Amino acid sequence: MIVRPITISDARSFAHLCKEIDESGFMLYEPGERIIDIEKEEQKISRFLEDENSTILVAEENDQLIGYMIAVGGSVKRNRHSAYLVLGVSEKYRGQGVASRLFDKMFAWAKEMGFTRLELTVIKDNDKAFNLYRKMGFVLEGEKVHSLIIDGKPVNEYYLYKLI
Repeated sequence: MIVRPITISDARSFAHLCKEIDESGFMLYEPGERIIDIEKEEQKISRFLEDENSTILVAEENDQLIGYMIAVGGSVKRNRHSAYLVLGVSEKYRGQGVASRLFDKMFAWAKEMGFTRLELTVIKDNDKAFNLYRKMGFVLEGEKVHSLIIDGKPVNEYYLYKLI
């Protein structure tokens, strides 16, 4: 497995991976909600490639994308030291160290770029992800009450951070 920055040529594979991971029910998009538009995906990737304060890393095995981590860096002076992370790993590859490798590469990128704070959110009921984030050094910062509506019911999210 290799972990590398995304390229525009990954657009189709990346879109399909995101759609697959949405099916877990633990992502912002609901299962089946994401519309795949390769041209828009290419444009989104291009914007990330142009933004030196943000990145998308992908995990690849046998020429297939199996996971990703997105970092969206702050856009103004007061928060440029901070980046919000989003992680997704194909269900077939969970529990095999893909997420840890993505985190390791992201931590190295963040240090190189001068970030001092990384943050993320997780649905309160997603114990596996919460435990992974804690293992990777993230600290529980708080709980956002009724932040999402899932299956017609309010759901809370945990906010976590890591200082680097």
